[in-house]
Amino acid sequence: MPDYDQSLWRQTCGESIKTQKLSGDVTVDIAVIGGGYTGCSAALTAAKAGASVCLLEAHEIGHGGSGRNVGLVNAGLWLPPDQIRSHLGQVPGNRLIDLLANAPSEVFGLIDAHEIACEPVRHGTLHCAHSAKGFEDLHTRHSQLSVSGAPVELLDANTSRKRTGSPAVHGALFDPRAGTIQPLAFVVGLARAAQDAGALIYTDSPIQSLRQEAGMWVLHGENGTVRAKSIIQATNAYHQGIADTAPAYVPVYYFQYATAPLSHNLRASILPEGEGCWDTGLIMTSFRLDQEGRFIIGGMGDLNSVGGFAHKAWVSRKLVVLYPQLADQPLVEGWHGRIAMTSDHIPKIIQIGPNALAAHGFSGRGIGPGTVFGRLMAESLLNDDPSLLPVPPITEYCESWTGLRRAFFETGAALTHLVKTRF
Repeated sequence: MPDYDQSLWRQTCGESIKTQKLSGDVTVDIAVIGGGYTGCSAALTAAKAGASVCLLEAHEIGHGGSGRNVGLVNAGLWLPPDQIRSHLGQVPGNRLIDLLANAPSEVFGLIDAHEIACEPVRHGTLHCAHSAKGFEDLHTRHSQLSVSGAPVELLDANTSRKRTGSPAVHGALFDPRAGTIQPLAFVVGLARAAQDAGALIYTDSPIQSLRQEAGMWVLHGENGTVRAKSIIQATNAYHQGIADTAPAYVPVYYFQYATAPLSHNLRASILPEGEGCWDTGLIMTSFRLDQEGRFIIGGMGDLNSVGGFAHKAWVSRKLVVLYPQLADQPLVEGWHGRIAMTSDHIPKIIQIGPNALAAHGFSGRGIGPGTVFGRLMAESLLNDDPSLLPVPPITEYCESWTGLRRAFFETGAALTHLVKTRF
């Protein structure tokens, strides 16, 4: 069986970092658990502020969703602004909306400041209507985003087809704040920048337990121990061990396939202005080009599940529906990743103990929000100021029937992919 945990991004990553396993005893101001966007952003922030910090990753930097996602650097969450305010309240809702509106600028600013080789393209994104009903939904989003100050533009079907090169698009919402990156290279670059600032980066170093002892947190690994004044747990959908602080979420899988690099003529007919795209379908589709001209298309589903055959068959059909000129292009790479989804699609910050915070639940929007949340969690702990957090912290969070709901989502995705876009 193919190894769907190994993404194309591993092969094309332009960043590298030398790390070591945790060994012996280490004492720091802040210990960060998890080497994704949130954890690496937190470690970089703390180290730049002069704090002693170590980051502990159970596998390798970007092992989880940060190394497997689409690479769309979007502003905001999946939810339109009115729903965010409805869930959080007017004041905290507006604060989160404003913070995440600037998330792409923060990401691309870090890329520039630390010269991260991650194929950054800030030409915006297109949220594409997959149907006439989808275009109605975009009207609503456009209205709410415009009132909130977002410089978004609603494009009609003809304009959208010219911008995408696809005859299957019924309209689009263009967001010029956004862009695309090589997602694994960005997170490795963040870790490298944190290390350059003085952070200790440990990989292949799972934490087996943590406890408080004499006012310090004590984290036990296989071959070492970390003592820290504060903790940031940033494991999201790839949490392992430490059962007492396991995040509650519904695990949802998202897969992608890529072609070989396209010819110059084919590349010129597809997304000529370089936007990244996703659509309004309930079972969403994403598509983009990478720096080498590979066409990358994705959808919801677990490639290792019993419905994996339906996902694989669907993606080949969908490719041709979107771009008939790619009918003879084989899909040569396939991979998937896990998303931590909350019921309300709002990320959570949990106060797991004194001076200890955990974040999870980005529901597929990890790059911008994860980077912002990591920075603000570190700043909050360093300044002992919870008001700096992007959302109010809570002491516990529960999700019911997570296994059943995961099965529901996977079954729905498999059935949709089995019957949709058939010829």
